[in-house]
Amino acid sequence: MRANDALSGLILIALAGTMIAYTATFPAFPGQRYGPALFPRLLGAGLILCGALLVWRGLDRRRQGQPWLALAPWTREPRRALAFALVVGGVLAYILLAETVGFIPLAAILLLALFLAFGVPPLRAVAVASAATILIHWFFASLMRVPLPRGWLDAVL
Repeated sequence: MRANDALSGLILIALAGTMIAYTATFPAFPGQRYGPALFPRLLGAGLILCGALLVWRGLDRRRQGQPWLALAPWTREPRRALAFALVVGGVLAYILLAETVGFIPLAAILLLALFLAFGVPPLRAVAVASAATILIHWFFASLMRVPLPRGWLDAVL
């Protein structure tokens, strides 16, 4: 599927604006001129600029006759359409289930499902999904000190 860049740019601007608006809820650090909202706001401003450039380019291409939306040939192949739906479904599943299930089991299940959907051999898919889950959890929880949801493993971790 190929969407006109103007549509992608508008979506990017809307998401960046939402992100910037959400940073208003971040607490300020006493005695400092900047706090945890600074980096997301800078990132949001950059994304808005990129979105504006996409809108400009998309409107120019639209004047040249490019359609707003064109489906790519892969969308007619059931296996690839299913893989695409699994990626979107995986993101939604993580958003909805992460607090209840926890990062480790949910990430392992989602990665395994995606690897299998994309044709990775089962034994390799299990090994890579397990290793990637452990590595990602270690990186974010230990090095970056990001509190990942524990879910079912709350009593163990």
